[in-house]
Amino acid sequence: MSSDLARVLVCTLLIWRVPAICSAQQEIEVYAGGLVGVATLSADARSVVSEREFAVSLYEPQNGLAVNLLLGAHLHDYVTIQGNYIWNRNDLMLVSTQTSGATQSFSQEFRESTHHMVIGDLLVYFRPRGDRIRPYLSGGLGVMRFRSESDADLPRLDPTEVRATLRVAVGMDVKVGDGWSIRYSFSENLSGNPISDLLVPPGKRSLANFQNLVGGLWSF
Repeated sequence: MSSDLARVLVCTLLIWRVPAICSAQQEIEVYAGGLVGVATLSADARSVVSEREFAVSLYEPQNGLAVNLLLGAHLHDYVTIQGNYIWNRNDLMLVSTQTSGATQSFSQEFRESTHHMVIGDLLVYFRPRGDRIRPYLSGGLGVMRFRSESDADLPRLDPTEVRATLRVAVGMDVKVGDGWSIRYSFSENLSGNPISDLLVPPGKRSLANFQNLVGGLWSF
């Protein structure tokens, strides 16, 4: 927990302080773009064993579609700030089994999860703005809205939750024409896990949302 808090504090300080320093040194260049790719969610499992009861639960996610719309500003040769709207959808299979004395139960449930995220990033480039190929690292904070729906008629409600999220990414911008670039990005979004809360017994791991994205940027 302490390491996660430290990362959040570092990202917050960088997002608020670095742009103010860099914007006074060079002309600001604004860009917009869109990326599309694959989202992969982390899985989770839980087991509870006692003299009277044995219970196991897990969920298995499938790869899904991800879309990232973004607007950013190059403040310096090596420093950029960026706002993101990110959407992804993934199918899930939840499994639970319980044994208590002579009583046994097993359940399998298929669900669809949808994630909406609004995130502010700070990007640090390794090459100046004029180079054709510019790799970067980024980190940012934001909010995730999670929605899950089941394909079965169940007594429990389909949850909708809002969680804070931490995003880290590596990527590369490649210039292909006047004002146009291609971007590749690999990112991880880390948050609390509303999917694990649906398990019986509930899981304990955080949710990691990995995304491989590629798309285009236009500077103006």
